[in-house]
Amino acid sequence: MKIVVVGGGAAGIGAAGAAQGASPDAEIVVYTEFEDVAYSPCGIPFVHGKDIESFDNLFLATKEQYVQSGIDVRYETTVESIDTDAKTIQVTGEGTVAYDRLIIATGWLYADPGVPGGDLGGLYRVKDIRRAMEWDKILDTTKKAVIVESGFIAMEMTTALRHRNIDVTLVDPGPWPMSDVADPEIVEPVRQSWEELNVDMQWGNKVTAFRGSSSLTHVETEQGDVEADLAIIGTHKVPNNPLAEEAGIKLGSTGGIIVDSHMQTSAPDVFAAGDCTEIPHGVSNVPLQGLSGSHAYAQGKTAGVNAGGGERQYRPVYVPWGMLAGEWMLGGVSFGETTASALGLDFVTGTANGITRARYYPGVKPITVKLLADPESRRLIGAQMVGGEGIKERADFLSMMTRTGITVDEIATMENVYSPAIGALNEPIAVAAQNLVSKL
Repeated sequence: MKIVVVGGGAAGIGAAGAAQGASPDAEIVVYTEFEDVAYSPCGIPFVHGKDIESFDNLFLATKEQYVQSGIDVRYETTVESIDTDAKTIQVTGEGTVAYDRLIIATGWLYADPGVPGGDLGGLYRVKDIRRAMEWDKILDTTKKAVIVESGFIAMEMTTALRHRNIDVTLVDPGPWPMSDVADPEIVEPVRQSWEELNVDMQWGNKVTAFRGSSSLTHVETEQGDVEADLAIIGTHKVPNNPLAEEAGIKLGSTGGIIVDSHMQTSAPDVFAAGDCTEIPHGVSNVPLQGLSGSHAYAQGKTAGVNAGGGERQYRPVYVPWGMLAGEWMLGGVSFGETTASALGLDFVTGTANGITRARYYPGVKPITVKLLADPESRRLIGAQMVGGEGIKERADFLSMMTRTGITVDEIATMENVYSPAIGALNEPIAVAAQNLVSKL
């Protein structure tokens, strides 16, 4: 059996490894248009900001290791088309390639700002590690930069550029950072930390053009011109699906490939995984696209196992997330009050301000936890947090609570670790749940 994977990101490499495990005798070929596979794009801003020493630290494995594992990776190779009836793909330089099972893992792109000057030099889309290495040298001489919208990586790049002593102007149409994801009081500490870093934040403003002769000199916005020799494109993710669409594979409302719980597409023997797909949300049942690398990897594993003849299912998602922005960690599960209201969901909130360690222990950090629950079932349906530490662990925990249908009554009486160095006497999650229960 020959299993072909298109895409070498977290989903593609996860799929290839899982397919090999499920079918050790299968021939597995991975095609990628890039020079590398299996590195962490999410780590790029932290190398730019000098928090991580080298881009080399972002690679998960060497090319030789993939050869030794028996996975044939074809680098800098373009797949031109897919014929699902003939079960073939057209590959530049190779011609027609047959497959028994195909896994599409073509990933994502930044949404096009859709304004004049998009082809100018000086516009940086943080994604490809080789291009990041080149851009890092340019940052040494960059004086002024504009961040175009406050997406996840753009949030991290805002702080990274200030660490490089680059003047930063953040232009975003929303009323606060990440307004389509986070509630205003949760991201307010981040906004304040950027203010302390002298970031020029222009909320409720839109970029209307990039200007310059051959390279960027200034950015036009609805509120006036901003001088800049660099623009970071921080628009939202969109699925990279021209191949799937042209092949007649069904796409959903987000533009992502529709898959079932086995990551099977509408075409026989064709699977898909990662940011090119859409997955139903466990609470709202709304299809989501453009999740995290951990989601992409898990989806790839599911697709690979099933393509290799095994059995694995992927469940609807509850989306635990977390990030570092400014001097703060942000995180959450599912959604906050802003998104829940937009979806028309009924909910009650409970908030608590706490600390991450005993008040007298060195390094204690503040943390705010906000919980959302359905008033009828009393089940947890979402959460948002901001603090100095401990966000990831709480997001993972609350995600499982949401997934398993735990009520806020149970969370309000949860047991928690108390140890001065790692946990305070009162767990903020429990206090937030208690405040929510009092409203119910």
